[in-house]
Amino acid sequence: MTCKKTRMTQYFVIGILVMMMFAAFYAPADTGDGGLRVLSLGQVGGDVRKLQIELDKKGYNLKPYDGIYGLRTFEAVMDFQQRNGLKPTGAVNNETRAALGKKESSGTIAARTGGTRPPGMQVSRGISREDRIMLARIIHGEARGEGFEGQIAVAAVVLNRAESGQFPDSINGVIFEKGAFDAVSDGQIWYDPDDKALKAAELALAGYDPTGGALYYWNPETATSKWVWSRPVVKQIGGHVFAH
Repeated sequence: MTCKKTRMTQYFVIGILVMMMFAAFYAPADTGDGGLRVLSLGQVGGDVRKLQIELDKKGYNLKPYDGIYGLRTFEAVMDFQQRNGLKPTGAVNNETRAALGKKESSGTIAARTGGTRPPGMQVSRGISREDRIMLARIIHGEARGEGFEGQIAVAAVVLNRAESGQFPDSINGVIFEKGAFDAVSDGQIWYDPDDKALKAAELALAGYDPTGGALYYWNPETATSKWVWSRPVVKQIGGHVFAH
């Protein structure tokens, strides 16, 4: 009986692996209006693999082409969009596909990559390591239960405040403004940030702002302040709403 159960378990695992393999190579899905689906973080498929191959031609090393839209693919797309005058959303729509389809000379690619290795994201050159870590700390303290986009959104609010002229003009100043963040008040700001929070901080510093310039966010299920609800809400991401 034990051997039979072991074999069944092995067959189950093999079946799952086969399904994952086929998922990485299935044909691109049609949106129903003649266009291809918008590709974004977390998706898998043959169209993602094709995207990785196209990005590789542009100088981004994404081998092996696994058909999984992970963080490396996301970063490459954002960098490509920034360099080509597109909104750096990290998602691939028809506009980004069209830009990817344009041919570049080998000299252009070599100049962009330094002739050796493809670039990573050109992130936060003027920001100190301490500021990056502190931004990751506030993300982890305020939004570690949120999805990746929700964590980037919290970081974007901090950066938007620092640039707005309405708040302190530094990351530390914004974070430690009295009463601004619960994670500072309850000490969670000092928890060590995980890799996800660090990556979210880097992407926000690179210019990715899923909030559209929001200066405030709160949990709509727990917020009772009449003043905060007077702010014009622009969108909800995960468990937070974001407002100007």
